[in-house]
Amino acid sequence: MSKSLARVRAALEAAGERIEIVEAPVETRTAEQAAACAGCLTDQIVKSIIFRGEANGHIVLFMTAGGNRVDPVKASAVAGQSLGRADADQVRAETGFAIGGVAPIGHLTPVPNYFDPRLLDFDRVWAAAGTPRHIFAIAPKRLLQLTGAQLAHFTG
Repeated sequence: MSKSLARVRAALEAAGERIEIVEAPVETRTAEQAAACAGCLTDQIVKSIIFRGEANGHIVLFMTAGGNRVDPVKASAVAGQSLGRADADQVRAETGFAIGGVAPIGHLTPVPNYFDPRLLDFDRVWAAAGTPRHIFAIAPKRLLQLTGAQLAHFTG
C-alpha cells in the first residue's frame, strides 16, 4: 500500500469512519473517469483544485463538484488573496499527494480549503484516496466536517 493511500486510510479511521477505499481498474485522474468507475454522476465526484496563494506562497484547496469549474476571480475573493498556478512539486510537498490523486484529507500540512455547496446536493460523494487509482465514498456533510473546509461559492 502506498504511503499516500495509507495516510488517507489512517485519517478516515482516526475520524471513526469505516469507509471502503476502492481501487479502480483504470486511472481516475478526471471527474469523468472517477464517475464512470464509481457509477455515479460527474457532480458526485469531489475534484481537488489547487492554487498557489500569491500572498503567502502556500497552496489553497478548493473541493468542487466534478462538473463545476473553479472561477479564479471568485476563488481569489474567497481566499482573500490572489491565486496562481501551483506546480506539481509544491502540491506534493505540501499535501503529500501527486496531482490526480489529491485527497481532501490526510495532508502532510494543514491546507486552507473551501467546499462547493453543490456537493451537499447528494447523499454520497466520491473523492480521491491519495492515488490516481483509489477513491472512496462519503456523505458530503461528513466530508465538510472532517476537512474543516469553509463552505463558499467559487465556481463559475
